[in-house]
Amino acid sequence: QVRPVESGGGLVQAGGSLRVSCVASGRTFNSYTMGWFRQPPGKEREVVAAISRSGGSAYYADSVKGRFTISRDNAKNTVYLQMISLKPEDTAVYYCAASLIFKPTGSDEYNYWGQGTQVTVSS
Repeated sequence: QVRPVESGGGLVQAGGSLRVSCVASGRTFNSYTMGWFRQPPGKEREVVAAISRSGGSAYYADSVKGRFTISRDNAKNTVYLQMISLKPEDTAVYYCAASLIFKPTGSDEYNYWGQGTQVTVSS
């Protein structure tokens, strides 16, 4: 199993950039599809992006396409989410999650979750 731990959240002005990271302890990191989710205040959790085990393919929610980039470094057991052109509506707790399923289609197919990191975008 893996244990994801997020870091890098914070307060940023609209139009700014931020990178959040997730280190997942465990010796089988490259066996997991990794995903980033977020939960805005008062709203449901939603998927933001996901990346395949090798890092060769990625999925993005329409709301972040062209602004967010997911990447991973299997040698460091780390997955990143680079965010640019941030908007106030990107404000949320961002969660990192790991899935044993090759192409997970929903949050219920992710097996391990981090505690989350707060990202706040001021207008």
